[in-house]
Amino acid sequence: MNLHSLKPSQGAVKKRKRIARGPGSGHGGTATRGHKGAKSRSGFKSKRHFEGGQMPIQMRLPKRGFKNPNRVEYKAISVSQLDSWAEKYGVTVFDEAFYQAHNVYKKTELIKILADGEPSKAFTVSAHAFSAAAKAAIEAKGGSVQAL
Repeated sequence: MNLHSLKPSQGAVKKRKRIARGPGSGHGGTATRGHKGAKSRSGFKSKRHFEGGQMPIQMRLPKRGFKNPNRVEYKAISVSQLDSWAEKYGVTVFDEAFYQAHNVYKKTELIKILADGEPSKAFTVSAHAFSAAAKAAIEAKGGSVQAL
């Protein structure tokens, strides 16, 4: 075998179809686009999800659910969590500076204190919202609550 005698196997290489190059090519005239209609014209672009006039799937399927645009989402923090932080870090004041220093929440989030457990001592707690039971539990121990 010599390098100059190498060639691809039979049927491996085909000539490219040259469209719209006159009637002698066999693909002249309508240039394989058929006759008339939008699809035969230059610049035709089909709409996304167009189903050829059939009722589109987003209209055939039933609509479910509801997303309330006025709902306020809070990040929940329990009183027992505050109690464990007080022991771990030796603090009694939970304000925005504490939350930021310990990555409790992101700037876009809102905090709500929930009553799950009892505080061991008086805390000064700042948050965006409090449950009534959490507020009562903190104030019962002589602590105070403030809205951010």
